[in-house]
Amino acid sequence: MDTGILEVEDEQELELSDRIVNALATENTDALVALLDPLPLSEALRELLALEPEDRDRVLSLVPPELAAELIEEAPHAVATDLVERLDHARAAEIIDELDSDVQADLIGELDDEDAEDILGRLDAEDAADVRRLVEYEDDTAGGLMVAEAFSFAETATVGAVLRRLASDEEDFERYRGQHPYIVDAVGRPIGVVSLRALLTAKRSDKLTEIMVEPLTVSVLTPLEVLQDLFDEHPFLGLPVVEKDGQLVGVVSRAAIDAATLERAESQSLKQHGLVEDEVRSMPTWLRSRRRLAWLAANIVLNIIAASVISAYEETLAAVIAIAVFLPMVSDMSGCSGNQAVGVTMRELSLGLVRPADAVRVWLKEVSVGAINGLALGCLVGIVAWVWKGNPWLGVVIGFALAINTIIAVSIGGVVPLALKRLGQDPAAASGPLLTTITDMAGFFLVLSLATLMMPLLAG
Repeated sequence: MDTGILEVEDEQELELSDRIVNALATENTDALVALLDPLPLSEALRELLALEPEDRDRVLSLVPPELAAELIEEAPHAVATDLVERLDHARAAEIIDELDSDVQADLIGELDDEDAEDILGRLDAEDAADVRRLVEYEDDTAGGLMVAEAFSFAETATVGAVLRRLASDEEDFERYRGQHPYIVDAVGRPIGVVSLRALLTAKRSDKLTEIMVEPLTVSVLTPLEVLQDLFDEHPFLGLPVVEKDGQLVGVVSRAAIDAATLERAESQSLKQHGLVEDEVRSMPTWLRSRRRLAWLAANIVLNIIAASVISAYEETLAAVIAIAVFLPMVSDMSGCSGNQAVGVTMRELSLGLVRPADAVRVWLKEVSVGAINGLALGCLVGIVAWVWKGNPWLGVVIGFALAINTIIAVSIGGVVPLALKRLGQDPAAASGPLLTTITDMAGFFLVLSLATLMMPLLAG
């Protein structure tokens, strides 16, 4: 790419940042809106997070609540919570009031009880009640993922009533995001749903009960995995959510399920890399360092244990130095096989396809795959060791150790997440370090102990 183009782009980006800072210096709200509002939300959020924390607070305090709400909703969960926590409660309430009820509940649920109650006290009483109810549900259930706003009508309503409501209240239509009208009985239980096509083809005087079909409902306790299956099986954009008594309390959308599924996958990936909480680089340096160190410090102990195995075989290493070349290869390739097994188990856990009680069945399945792959990899690496170092017995040691360690690795990778789940621990966060340590220890032990037994053949 032409360096001149890069320089122009950098200057334009720098100019935008400078203009935002200048607008803040003069508290020019119109200028801030003119700079941020035309940008895609992701770019506007990037500009916001590039500012110092105090300047972020000032931006969110100066721009209209609608724009501030869009920026907060775009931010990762932990960042959004931090942005709200730093605001004056009156301003925080204005912004939160612009968000959907499910996002409101996510944010309020992360605040201190005193702060949360102060902010809720500034909201409309009905909205605050909805948020308090939503906060009580688990995040990965229909209750935790739904919005409290349901496009519902009494069973006596007509087609004309629905059409007039859509035509007269554009804000409602946006808030309900194209939900189909739900018909509820006198106590609020959904008894039917009307398609938009049926609305357009029916007479305005027709009652909704005449053109409705029976709705498919889900309980507030329905887990994410079941919701995924339902949306895979049916082309619905949303499903009505009911309490134990059958009363309609909200709607869970396909978009919310897709977002929750993606968030779960991202969270598991981060945990496997030692990031147990959301992190972005706009967070305070000391906070990010403390969170990472907690995981890295624990790994020091695990690595010392693995290193102690090598220390016990120093004489063997000194006599047959070629073995040292292959130690990392044995542990790394076994670890890769183990990580594949971890990935499959984590996916099956998230889909509800396995439980901790299935550990023996999972182990037998993994041992079968591990034996085949271990034999293939062992033969391949053994031949490489033989050709490279000119000693067939070295190839036997390395190949046999890799084959056995592969079986051990896939066994651990398949079963450990289930064991951790049963113990109430997070399998995504702990499986990786345990797998790495055990496969390293087993690999080093197998190579070095076999080499010790076959020392005359290797040294000859």
